[in-house]
Amino acid sequence: MKKSGTPIACLTSYDAMTAAMFDAAGIDVLLVGDSVGNVVQGHDTTIPVTLEHMIYHTQAVVRSVEHAMVVTDMPFMTYQVSPQEAFRNAGRLMKEAGCGAVKLEGGQRVVEAVSLMTTNGIPVMGHLGLTPQSIHQFGSYRERGSTQDEAEQIMADARALRDAGVFAIVLEKVPAQLAQEITAMVDVPTIGIGAGNGCDGQILVWTDMMGMSTEFRPRFVRRYAELHDIISEGVRSYVSDVRSRSFPSSEESY
Repeated sequence: MKKSGTPIACLTSYDAMTAAMFDAAGIDVLLVGDSVGNVVQGHDTTIPVTLEHMIYHTQAVVRSVEHAMVVTDMPFMTYQVSPQEAFRNAGRLMKEAGCGAVKLEGGQRVVEAVSLMTTNGIPVMGHLGLTPQSIHQFGSYRERGSTQDEAEQIMADARALRDAGVFAIVLEKVPAQLAQEITAMVDVPTIGIGAGNGCDGQILVWTDMMGMSTEFRPRFVRRYAELHDIISEGVRSYVSDVRSRSFPSSEESY
């Protein structure tokens, strides 16, 4: 798709129902993201998510997918200790969860683990720029690569990941010009989130783009629906009908 210039459409998914809908709608890649910690579990960060959580949610997604590639995030502390431990944990995700690839955050500091995976049959997607698992190190969710030092580091990390054998790189919240330069530099697809339209593809958290959240409205998210309002109104109507005993009607009873 990169070679043909066809943009790659990606979304997150954490369950069988949304995975089936997104797959049928033509999504190319479904990411079982550790954003499940924020979206499903109610945490402020992705840090508490475990490998067992990711296996469980990936299994649900894989059961419903016929066409899309399923990629699973490696959660915090499943790949940082050693390349060998990272390899074992990635293998568990592939073997027990059934995903088609794993994703991990970082550049030069993770290339040894990435190389071990890719040379042993595990496809790896990289992730540069804003890396949410490092939020306590960064101290904020601001964009990355806006200074020359940061931009040069991200470029070096992209080259290192490419050389380590990744099949794609997510670029999160980096300047559009920097993302475009990286896209031209590497021969693997770049997937942008808040990185402009010069990337080879785009990804969003599905609850953001479908308006399920009311408080989180970053500039890089286009809201394609307002499901929070629609669902809330439906539930209010249901509650009203139950209270008034207009539901169930005689036609809805046995």
